[in-house]
Amino acid sequence: MAASSSVVPVAATAAVVPVLSSSADFSNLREIKKQLLLIAGLTRERGLLHSSKWSAELAFSLPALPLSELQPPPPVTEEDAQDMDAYTLAKAYFDVKEYDRAAHFLHGCNSKKAYFLYMYSRYLSGEKKKDDETVDSLGPLEKGQVKNEALRELRVELSKKHQARELDGFGLYLYGVVLRKLDLVKEAIDVFVEATHVLPLHWGAWLELCNLITDKEMLKFLSLPDTWMKEFFLAHIYTELQLIEEALQKYQNLIDVGFSKSSYIVSQIAVAYHNIRDIDKALSIFNELRKQDPYRIENMDTFSNLLYVRSMKSELSYLAHNLCEIDKYRVETCCVIGNYYSLRSQHEKAALYFQRALKLNPRYLGAWTLMGHEYMEMKNTSAAIQAYRHAIEVNKRDYRAWYGLGQTYEILKMPFYCLYYYRRAHQLRPNDSRMLVALGECYEKLNQLVEAKKCYWRAYAVGDVEKMALVKLAKLHEQLTESEQAAQCYIKYIQDIYSCGEIVEHLEESTAFRYLAQYYFKCKLWDEASTCAQKCCAFNDTREEGKALLRQILQLRNQGETPSTEMPAPFFLPASLSANNTPTRRVSPLNLSSVTP
Repeated sequence: MAASSSVVPVAATAAVVPVLSSSADFSNLREIKKQLLLIAGLTRERGLLHSSKWSAELAFSLPALPLSELQPPPPVTEEDAQDMDAYTLAKAYFDVKEYDRAAHFLHGCNSKKAYFLYMYSRYLSGEKKKDDETVDSLGPLEKGQVKNEALRELRVELSKKHQARELDGFGLYLYGVVLRKLDLVKEAIDVFVEATHVLPLHWGAWLELCNLITDKEMLKFLSLPDTWMKEFFLAHIYTELQLIEEALQKYQNLIDVGFSKSSYIVSQIAVAYHNIRDIDKALSIFNELRKQDPYRIENMDTFSNLLYVRSMKSELSYLAHNLCEIDKYRVETCCVIGNYYSLRSQHEKAALYFQRALKLNPRYLGAWTLMGHEYMEMKNTSAAIQAYRHAIEVNKRDYRAWYGLGQTYEILKMPFYCLYYYRRAHQLRPNDSRMLVALGECYEKLNQLVEAKKCYWRAYAVGDVEKMALVKLAKLHEQLTESEQAAQCYIKYIQDIYSCGEIVEHLEESTAFRYLAQYYFKCKLWDEASTCAQKCCAFNDTREEGKALLRQILQLRNQGETPSTEMPAPFFLPASLSANNTPTRRVSPLNLSSVTP
């Protein structure tokens, strides 16, 4: 990234507002509150409602200001006064979404505020027309087939203003958005960095910049302003990049300096715990957030994902009904209802609600991904692929969409495609065992068994969520006639199951005991073989084999066959399984924990 992106025309903002700089110091919370109230008003005047809401929510979390310290409104310039009538009329049209009409009456205005609203109205008019075309069918639209026709004209006009250094912070933000929409990512990043220097209090510019950063290395090369807003940006980008420990530390620091009542920070912490699959912690925080802010809709689709994973039908039903009463035409509400029907295995109804969400906002990432999942459940792989591709188009960092594409191509028996998509998912979630197990299965199908072994061992090393990595690794060793390593994996698998304390039915438990019984039998370790054979008798699929092996052991013992002292067992069985812990040499496991595929 070019370091020159941080060179800022300071003069460009002088006419906008009196005080819009912000230091990195959190010691003066009153000054921060003044800045937040000021920027909330400025963004509202320009129709940037999400940024205005964010600033207002953050300001609300800080102590109230006395009357003597309240900021007066920004001074009105001569240009503002001349454009006042046109601006007031156009803003009224803008607020009721009559964007072309607003732009018509703002044409020729010279003040920065009116010029921004003029350009923004044209941009939103083009986006609205594009979205109307896109959602008419929600069919197989390739990227770029439906375009915002206004973008190229806007780019030409804004580029001239930019070169003449006539754009203020808001103008730079809009120029960056136009560049991003035209897929000019590098130029967009430079402009957004410039916008954060010129107007550091505008959250929208930080958020747009966040959406363009793909990894931590890219973040290091950005020349960002030294401001307290940067801390909110870093916490947000760390969450997006799955650097959850760093994100949680940042949010904790923000709480410590005085933002403990911020519902935004609390919800972001809940999302962070959701991302690392700490479901209990995330559910607890979301429940607390719902008590503090019962009419909140943002992030409730993430809350519903957690309830879905835990199969909490009644809680999910209550959430869906509650959000319907608040606002049934919000994308989050549609996604929550979709999750509810999906949990009830009514996949057609679920897909319908995710489609409704996309009609409301075609760029809503969660709905595309969830709709892909529903099409997978309905065995409609082509529609699933289309939905996942749309999700990736919206956000290339969405590991769920990459993983979903891998699964669809797995169903279509196209392992090379699977490998590509699973690798992308693994790059985004390097410590997620599900991605590693999926990669291992791909390598296995492609007969790249060494790579498959690395993946399975790495999946176990990072904390195997589904407790399947060791079993798959053991079966791979069986296939390669590496009996000692296979036995090691099966024993470790059984130890993990019995040590976790959860009463869960593990389908591969009987397979593990059957293999170990046969392994110990070959090693002539009768006590261990007998223990495993007895365990086999507890499972329907291995009962007869267990009984047969027990008869063989008894017969050999009666014949005076002595246990072997030469051939070692891998290591001890769990104490709860073995009545007689025969001392045996422990074979060290494969040292692959430091190897990533």
